[in-house]
Amino acid sequence: MDTTLQLDTITGTEQEFLATLPTQLFIDGDWTDAADGATSAVEDPSTGTVLARIADATPEDGDRALAAAARVQESWAATAPRERGEILRRAFELVTARTEDFALTMTLEMGKPLAESRGEVAYGAEFLRWFSEEAVRVSGRYSTAPDGKSRLLVMKRPVGPCLFITPWNFPLAMATRKIAPAIAAGCTMVLKPANLTPLTALLLTRVFEEAGLPAGVLNVIPTTRPGDVTGPLIRDSRLRKLSFTGSTGVGRQLIADSSHQVLRTSMELGGNAPFLVFEDADLDAALDGAMLAKLRNMGEACTAANRFIVHESLAAEFSRRLAERMGSLTLGRGSADGTAIGPLIDAKSRAKVDELVQDAVAQGATVLTGGTPSDGAGYFYPPTVLTDVPATARILKEEVFGPVAPVVSFSTEAEAIALANDTEFGLVAYAYTRDLNRGLRLSEKVDVGMFGLNTGIVSNPAAPFGGVKQSGMGREGGVEGIEEYLETRYVGIADPS
Repeated sequence: MDTTLQLDTITGTEQEFLATLPTQLFIDGDWTDAADGATSAVEDPSTGTVLARIADATPEDGDRALAAAARVQESWAATAPRERGEILRRAFELVTARTEDFALTMTLEMGKPLAESRGEVAYGAEFLRWFSEEAVRVSGRYSTAPDGKSRLLVMKRPVGPCLFITPWNFPLAMATRKIAPAIAAGCTMVLKPANLTPLTALLLTRVFEEAGLPAGVLNVIPTTRPGDVTGPLIRDSRLRKLSFTGSTGVGRQLIADSSHQVLRTSMELGGNAPFLVFEDADLDAALDGAMLAKLRNMGEACTAANRFIVHESLAAEFSRRLAERMGSLTLGRGSADGTAIGPLIDAKSRAKVDELVQDAVAQGATVLTGGTPSDGAGYFYPPTVLTDVPATARILKEEVFGPVAPVVSFSTEAEAIALANDTEFGLVAYAYTRDLNRGLRLSEKVDVGMFGLNTGIVSNPAAPFGGVKQSGMGREGGVEGIEEYLETRYVGIADPS
């Protein structure tokens, strides 16, 4: 049944709110139009209507942004760590105080329900607080060489000007997860937010301005011409760091491009997370975790559970009960009361989700719920559960990025591990079992950067986020996160005696 809430226009209150948001580029401390005056539209994915028009950066704007970052790099690096930390703390407090503004902005431009947007505000703001505390903890060491003939001094220094390219699915958290450690480490930066969801990044920029971040430290250049704008920056000798969150295909190309300048790179790329349910699992807990791991952000998350690998003794009941839960959820505009599932980001994304579902069905998969795009305005796709999914189905190999749960069964632990590792990706895995020893074995044998044991959520600003294999390189968050923005310098000192 199509339960989509058919709301064709934004409300007057929402229109009034949108009129208060910044829509220009932010370069060297100034809000400015694009060099050629170009603008681009930001759409509401639940209706397809235009929310706002924003400045559309040109290559010239990109160059001005990097020039500003390079100009103030030395002075910003010399700024006291405590001062950098206090700016981050003020930004944390301002974002938290404006939770409803940020939540509504994300909901309007990205589509997620307001409850989820509020959760992202809390999560994204926490990176500001975490790295405000890490700013004063950057340290080195002084030691005597093993032969006693010299002294070894090791110090940390900022990498230098950075380029950040962030995705549309978590427009606040993916920005703070990069900006906060860079500020804490003493790096300047150019941010290119996703052109589908730039309004949240621009609102965050205003917060940093209010928090007292000096001009030139953060420069923000949304654009619909990313290759033309960021390509020259990646080849520019003034840039020293590239951090990207997005698809593996684009990440591969950026890694190749960054090799010309031998840039420090951090890549948070695609995922194909397995969700393992063993015969001794607490089934109610596993279903709760499955709903969280699958439907956070409508499944549009690199951490989303993409393959449900369930023991043969539980597979039928798990699938039935998961379908009951997912099939009962209401689709609609994220700002509407009662909405549990918002739209996908655009028509192309919805078509890709349906393409993967229909491929599985054509090969023999059974649809327990959903499986057909919703009619009416917006880019909605109903929560879908598939069983009897053949090993050859694309949906088991590709990142679905939508509210679709394909279920396959296994008989032995070794088989479950083999199925979990049968992917080029290695970002995160989830497993439900009451056997602690099994849980520890799985955490060592499943080839991922993050592992959730009896939980459907692993993301935490105090923990290192990142993957292995083609899910990327580097870590964001935790004590490891600031290291991505620091170089190590060694000084050899003659024996002072």
